[in-house]
Amino acid sequence: MLEARTIEIVKSTVPLLESANTALTEHFYQRMFRDNPELKDVFNLSHQHTGRQPAALFAAVLAYAKNIDNPAVLSTAVERIAQKHTGFSIQPEQYAIVGHHLLETIKELAPDAATPEVIDAWAQAYGALADIFIGREEQIYAENENRTGGWRGTRNFVVKEKQVESELITSFLLAPADGGPVVGFKPGQYLNLHLVSDQLAHNEYRQYSLCQAPNGENYRIAVKREQGGVASSFMHDQVQVGDTLQVLPPSGDFFMNVTPQTPVVLLSGGVGLTPMRAMLDQLLSQNHTAPVYWLHACENGAQHAFKTDIQARRQAHANLEAHVWYRQPLEADRPAEDYDASGLMDLGKLRDAICQPGAHYYFCGPVPFMAMVKETLSGWGIADDQLHYEVFGPHQSL
Repeated sequence: MLEARTIEIVKSTVPLLESANTALTEHFYQRMFRDNPELKDVFNLSHQHTGRQPAALFAAVLAYAKNIDNPAVLSTAVERIAQKHTGFSIQPEQYAIVGHHLLETIKELAPDAATPEVIDAWAQAYGALADIFIGREEQIYAENENRTGGWRGTRNFVVKEKQVESELITSFLLAPADGGPVVGFKPGQYLNLHLVSDQLAHNEYRQYSLCQAPNGENYRIAVKREQGGVASSFMHDQVQVGDTLQVLPPSGDFFMNVTPQTPVVLLSGGVGLTPMRAMLDQLLSQNHTAPVYWLHACENGAQHAFKTDIQARRQAHANLEAHVWYRQPLEADRPAEDYDASGLMDLGKLRDAICQPGAHYYFCGPVPFMAMVKETLSGWGIADDQLHYEVFGPHQSL
């Protein structure tokens, strides 16, 4: 429990943090990677180059400083970050490294304001937060290890299938090399890979959405080739059937939780359909009795992943309705067969169908797409606790 004086001092530094903005976290990462280059094998350096990770960390630090006297407000963010951390196999000793560089960054960027009292207050505050994360992450590690088919750390998996799903997306079926069972997961969660290869400048940790329902035997993930993406290019170009990958247990705080009587609306843009496919797979395999809506938007038929699969399910299940938008259809794309409408996703015409009492809405895709979905559904009076979404990469708010 932090003392009142410590809380007061930390909150007094909020204006200083706001004036520094992401310069604070950019300096932090530069200093940490300089002095502890081994952490380049843990952090996603692509997110460093784009600025997404420094921005996400700054938002987290600022939120903690503002709400240090009411940490319950941060419980959702803490859970999301803890789930991510277990996918990177973060260990307690690494928190000490991060804390050291955070305090040194404050001293270096604000030498006049960084009095011994301020540094001591931030040291106590950071220590309290680190203890929360360490405790929650140990719970997750232990739960994964003790469940049927579970494990701690990495486990070798063999690539059993590699399937091109579109010109950008390829799926991989992974089964444990030891032939044992695999721990279950909640549809919407992701699988964690630790990529180690002489062809990579650094070891890479990546999370890829699981795209089939849990079966206790194997996992299927879908990987989008990102422009300039180190890990995605490696997965597409180098990883082949028969190769072995190091895999950590599934994790993630975005998942489906509904009853058989709950109408479910799955909305996706681009590669955002991958967690939705796992949700759909589970709903249909469990003979979900309520209506299910599959709403997907992508560029064109060449980028439409899992098209044949969804069309077959649409024909086989009377309670499944699907609607697809192509932003710019190709000449070969057939209206009413490959897609239902051109342009961006427009939910207006489907309002009467999808606005069902008690329905839950799951959506994933580019941030502008999700912002549109949330704004539209909220504007129709859908309650926030019925809206569920995931942002790939460092978390952002819509």
